[in-house]
Amino acid sequence: MKLMILLPGEVFMEAEVAKVIAEARNGSFCLLPRHVDFVSALVPGLFSFETAEGRDVFLAIDEGILVKCGPDVFVSTRHAVRGPDLGGLKETVVAQFKAIDGREKKARVAMARIEAGFVRRFLELKDRG
Repeated sequence: MKLMILLPGEVFMEAEVAKVIAEARNGSFCLLPRHVDFVSALVPGLFSFETAEGRDVFLAIDEGILVKCGPDVFVSTRHAVRGPDLGGLKETVVAQFKAIDGREKKARVAMARIEAGFVRRFLELKDRG
């Protein structure tokens, strides 16, 4: 099977795989090459696949959508992280999520300033009229 993991701004990875293991709201599932076409909403967590050479690869992904169509498996998600091994994956995820949280906090502060400025200008216009 051909696995393609898509992020909003890039193709995160593309690989030939023997099987895919993912997690949906109702539990984990495994896809093999001859399984029927399939669509599932994924929950945040571990995503793994076995390469054509038999090596297991682990990723941490955000929620997303998985589509299996014939020999192709597409995963669309906002965030995906690949660690050196399963143990190192946790550390990588924690570090990246801290960076994301910091950027989100800065964005929320900027939005609050914009909203406050809008309200202030709106009140100034109201006082003039």
